[in-house]
Amino acid sequence: MQKANPLLVTYPLAVVKPQKPKPARLYTLGEYLQREERSETLNEYFNGIITKLTMAKGDHNQIIMNTGTVLNNTFDKQGKNYYVRGGQQSVYLPKLNECLYPDVLVIAETPQYFDTNEILLINPLIIIEVLSKGTGKYDRTDKFTKYKTLDSIQEYILIDPKRCCVETWFREGSRLWSDAEFDQMDSGLLLRSVGCLLDMKAIYKNVTFKK
Repeated sequence: MQKANPLLVTYPLAVVKPQKPKPARLYTLGEYLQREERSETLNEYFNGIITKLTMAKGDHNQIIMNTGTVLNNTFDKQGKNYYVRGGQQSVYLPKLNECLYPDVLVIAETPQYFDTNEILLINPLIIIEVLSKGTGKYDRTDKFTKYKTLDSIQEYILIDPKRCCVETWFREGSRLWSDAEFDQMDSGLLLRSVGCLLDMKAIYKNVTFKK
């Protein structure tokens, strides 16, 4: 009787049970705030999930700085008392239990906070975002939808760092927003919510458009 070739002998395969992925750790808002105060990076909060913010590039940061400066200078010249905050001011969305970091924002009257430590702002009047390759679509759609849940917000602005183009949305009613686009460097950027005209050249100062 011929012996079986051991190299050709087959054995039943071991049954491997697929492992279920571990559910993401959910944090309370209080836990998030404690982590954020100790963190060396900025992190946003999405109803239990903490997400690290990506680093912004040179022109992106330049436009943020320019815009804050232009706003403050314009308000001072017109004698208007508005607060201007930069990218490290967290905004809390109570209806969604989320915390976001806009690039620039304007506050009317007195800043109001959700927490006693005055970290989570809840009454921005204007929110400004500088677009990037990775966040452009999100800024125009889902992020804007999130910001709309704040009753205080009256104007939403998107600045394109790759070309002279600023898009604005102004709240006409509870669910009605009118949009406008400004793409001329010699013209002004109209902010209807505060009755100001901003210098487009100043917003794009020291920014080089790449072809």
